Amino acid sequence: MTFDYDLFVIGGGSGGVRAARIASSEHGAKVALAEEYRMGGTCVIRGCVPKKLMVFASSYPDAMRQAQAYGWDARCKAFDWTRFRTTLHAELDRLEAIYARNAEAAGVTLFAQRAQVVDPHTVELADGTRLRARHILIATGGAPWIPQKFRDLGAWTSNELFLTEELPRSILLVGGGFIACEFACILHGMGVEVAQYYRGAQILRGFDEDLRGHVAAEMAAQGIGLQVDTDLVDLERLPDGRFAATDTRGARREFDQVLFATGRVANTEGLGLENAGVRLNANGAVVVDEWSQSNVPSIFAVGDVTDRVNLTPVAIREGHAFADTVFGAKKWHVDHALVASAVFTRPEAGTVGLSEEDARKRGAVAVYMTAFRPMQTAFAGQQSRVMMKLVCDRDSGQVLGCHIVAPCAGELIQIAAIAVGMKATKADFDRTIAVHPTISEELVLMRDPVRTD
Repeated sequence: MTFDYDLFVIGGGSGGVRAARIASSEHGAKVALAEEYRMGGTCVIRGCVPKKLMVFASSYPDAMRQAQAYGWDARCKAFDWTRFRTTLHAELDRLEAIYARNAEAAGVTLFAQRAQVVDPHTVELADGTRLRARHILIATGGAPWIPQKFRDLGAWTSNELFLTEELPRSILLVGGGFIACEFACILHGMGVEVAQYYRGAQILRGFDEDLRGHVAAEMAAQGIGLQVDTDLVDLERLPDGRFAATDTRGARREFDQVLFATGRVANTEGLGLENAGVRLNANGAVVVDEWSQSNVPSIFAVGDVTDRVNLTPVAIREGHAFADTVFGAKKWHVDHALVASAVFTRPEAGTVGLSEEDARKRGAVAVYMTAFRPMQTAFAGQQSRVMMKLVCDRDSGQVLGCHIVAPCAGELIQIAAIAVGMKATKADFDRTIAVHPTISEELVLMRDPVRTD
């Protein structure tokens, strides 16, 4: 059988580009990649990168207030969204160009158009061109989900927020996951009046319970109108363009805009995967094994389109493992069991390993936890508190999980993840001399457990 390419990748995000580059430049495969929108995918164009820059932008009012307490004549005037947005999109353009340039430098042929699967070895481009490939990799990522009736009214997802010409004066965020919580903090920091409805009992489902409660309390203390056990039941577009929202408690409030952060779905619609016999789960994600291989031997998938661990570094690692395994005869796969993550609320939350609740399902635990006002903000008269928590196996002392809510928790948890991944024990932490004065020193100063059972 004759093939045009050894590998055809559909999707130009982090996972797809990494797989294409490694397969081509390191293993000599003939590779093509099709991207219908912009190179860089969700992370670079409408996710991690612009979001983190918005986190930085939203942090300055609080920094100015602290600066005043420290003796500086500092003032933070009105936020200029237009100026920030212009610089933001220039940066995204720069990064997109780098993604394309690096792929081409690695020998990858790029097609700036949509591609779909015709059969296990054939893809069809939007212009009608059909190409044969020995292997096909699906790396099309995911997209925000919003009920169609609310989309038709003009409600936003995070995608629209990145593109808006101006910020609303008030906004309702619907959802309680990390995207909803992050944007609640971002927009509040930029001067927007923020309300957040979540139908569950507490935000950040799936995270450690103490972490969830601490973040929720900090958000509420900042002035974010967080309401749990509350859902949106009706949304009306008013003649002036604003929205009237009615919740499950019967309250009716008006907002300039409504943003839904109620989950994401895999980008598989219209890709032709069903025609090729590829199995999808109930959410439309590609079902793959530990090697990222679908039930069709020639078709693989990596990243959010598989709905395993939906994080950019995971997608990159999956793409690299796929290329090494299939084209480099270096078989390895990603261990999804221990992946650190951060939620860029204010303060940030960082977590790695098991929550206390999940650890208890495995056996008896010893829990070490502390919460305190950090030196920097306490001096400025602020009441915010940080939280440090270690979940350990009661008998062996192995640290099963580490959970931090603090400024720069994302930076701290990266270092802690190394120790947890190496199966460090509480005794290993105790033997480590503290770096003083720091927030992180509390990780090695917690001597007595708050709970053992």
